[in-house]
Amino acid sequence: MGKKIYDFHTHTSLSDGVLSPIELIRRALVNNYQAIAITDHAATGSLSRIIQEITEVCALARKHWDILAIPGIELTHVPTQAIAETAKRAKELGAWIVVVHGETVIESVEKGTNLAALHSPHVDILAHPGLLSLEEAKLAAANGIFLEISARAGHCLTNGHIASLAQQVGAKLLLGSDTHSEQDLLTPSLADAIIHGAGLDNPARYQILTKNPQALIKGLPCH
Repeated sequence: MGKKIYDFHTHTSLSDGVLSPIELIRRALVNNYQAIAITDHAATGSLSRIIQEITEVCALARKHWDILAIPGIELTHVPTQAIAETAKRAKELGAWIVVVHGETVIESVEKGTNLAALHSPHVDILAHPGLLSLEEAKLAAANGIFLEISARAGHCLTNGHIASLAQQVGAKLLLGSDTHSEQDLLTPSLADAIIHGAGLDNPARYQILTKNPQALIKGLPCH
C-alpha cells in the first residue's frame, strides 16, 4: 500500500464541483485516501440542505467503505460580521468541519474575512488565506485553527508566504486539494511537490501530511 492521503477541502455537484458526493468519495478511496472531507460552498440560505445531504452520504460511505468520509462545509463570501454565527450554525446542523474561504489573492473576498474566521471557535480551517498578516498567523496558532497550503491553481500563489509565517509563529498547516473534479484529487507525489514548493522541509512535510491531519481527526465527533 502507498502513502495514505488526508484531504479536508473538496467540492461536489452540490456546489461548483463536477462529481456527486458519493462518487467523489469513491474515487478518493481508489486514490488511497485515508480521509476526505466534503466541504461544498455555502452561506446561510443553502447551509441546512447541503449539510444534511453531505452528512447522509458520508455516513453511507463510512458504513460500507474503508475511508473516513467527513461532512463539512466551506463558508464562502459570507459577510465578515456573519461568519461567527454562520460557523456556529453549521456545527449545530451537523458539520464536523467548518472551512472558511480565506482572502485569496485571486478573488474579491471581503477584507477582514481571515480575521473573523480566526476569532471563531467553530472554524477549523482557514482555506487559502492569501497575504496573511503576522498578527493573523499568531491568532491561528493561539486558537488552534489550521491554515491551508493549497493545491489549487491561483490559490497556491501565496503558499510560500503562508508556510513561512506559520513556521515563525507555530501555526498548524494542512494541505488541501480544493478538489472540483477527479483530476484535482491529491496523490503522494503531488502532495510532496506542493509541500517542497512552498519551501518546507521533510520534517515539516511529515507534520503537514500526517501528524496535523491525525490531530484534526482526533477532535472530530467520530472519536
